[in-house]
Amino acid sequence: MASLQRSRPRLLTAAALVLGASLALSACSSGGNGGDGGTATVVRPASTSKYLGTVLGKHFDKPDLVLNDTSGQPYDLRARTAGRTVLLFFGYTSCPDVCPTTMGDIGVAMSKLTAEQRQKLDVVFVSTDPERDTPKVLRTWLDSMGKDFVGLTGDLAKVKAAAKPLGILVEDPVVDAKGAVTSTHGAQVLAFLPSDDKAHLLYMSGTPTGTYQHDLALLADGVAV
Repeated sequence: MASLQRSRPRLLTAAALVLGASLALSACSSGGNGGDGGTATVVRPASTSKYLGTVLGKHFDKPDLVLNDTSGQPYDLRARTAGRTVLLFFGYTSCPDVCPTTMGDIGVAMSKLTAEQRQKLDVVFVSTDPERDTPKVLRTWLDSMGKDFVGLTGDLAKVKAAAKPLGILVEDPVVDAKGAVTSTHGAQVLAFLPSDDKAHLLYMSGTPTGTYQHDLALLADGVAV
């Protein structure tokens, strides 16, 4: 899988973000081609931000999404994470590559932070394969990466509707003749800030652990984007 580390953050318009989402759609397919969406058009010059992630030219609203968490209880994303820093990722537990790599890298980065810093960050994983990703399955999978990570599962139509305004496309899972599931979806991680509950930063698949560690520390410490 190609590395997508950037030396400096860049600004993307909404159109470029959608393009990146479309190009990243095959990232979790069973074909394993590792599409990474790295060719999204950069339409503005590099910013002077201290962050290594991509700085978004448009700030996207946090999805109005209510699903079940891993305890089986309703979880209102906007209400439960209001005024907090949130990393949001859409994926599925049986993904062969991008999903476990991305969540694992975030988990390692989180482990390098202080306990006080970790308490200021919410990592939310939304399943794109809710039929198989039951609350129990989701909890077991997430615990190997971060026991404090929030897992959400439920109505796929709601998931698709929540992802679309963010430029993240989610398709219905496909089951092949051998029973293997492919859930095709965008592989971006979005960071929402507590100041306005909007997404300000984007991380594509292949983002190194060091980039997450660097940026998560800044986010926890309230450094402006």
